[in-house]
Amino acid sequence: MTTILLIRHGETAWNAVRRLQGHIDIALNDEGVRQAQALARALADEPLAAVVSSDLQRAVQTAQAACAHHALLVQQDEQLRERAYGVFEGMLYADIERQYPAEFAKWQSRDADAVMPHGDRFAESFRQFYQRCIAAITEWAERYPGKTIAIVAHGGVLECAYRAAKGMSLDSPRDFQVRNASINRFTLSDGKLSLDSWGEVDHLALALDDII
Repeated sequence: MTTILLIRHGETAWNAVRRLQGHIDIALNDEGVRQAQALARALADEPLAAVVSSDLQRAVQTAQAACAHHALLVQQDEQLRERAYGVFEGMLYADIERQYPAEFAKWQSRDADAVMPHGDRFAESFRQFYQRCIAAITEWAERYPGKTIAIVAHGGVLECAYRAAKGMSLDSPRDFQVRNASINRFTLSDGKLSLDSWGEVDHLALALDDII
């Protein structure tokens, strides 16, 4: 059995204004850097055997901070990237709804096989994305049997892991939050993900109290 600490990257400027990032490589903002530092303190006593990250810089920056109290280097994997949203990437959610009403409606209705217009960037369906990131999480966990690893990725990746562990269908509503710099604890046993703890963010509030 492998323990997985699945972590969403810290906040970016685009997160703050609801601009869709997808595969666009956006750095952490000042709040995201603070969150990553708070995360590092929260992980200081975790027995980490590896820290793995999406190769997008918002995840890499967060993962590098997570290594602060561990003699580990971040291992990057593009298979842990956020979902590819094609032409939607870089747009505000409100503008997507206005300019692409039919495609936006399919997206919001949880159509697992709907694909956005590709534009200059490739797009993938939610089903394709789900299969990609669950395979990546499983592969990394199986490399470290009996150990604890941290995987730093994106909101969509965490959503897929939650659905896999809970047995939720891909077209069901998302009735749970995915918070920036949150710690979410899973185990992998016999190829199956189980959820032990979701949405740990107390470390962020404590860090804010320290600053005040």
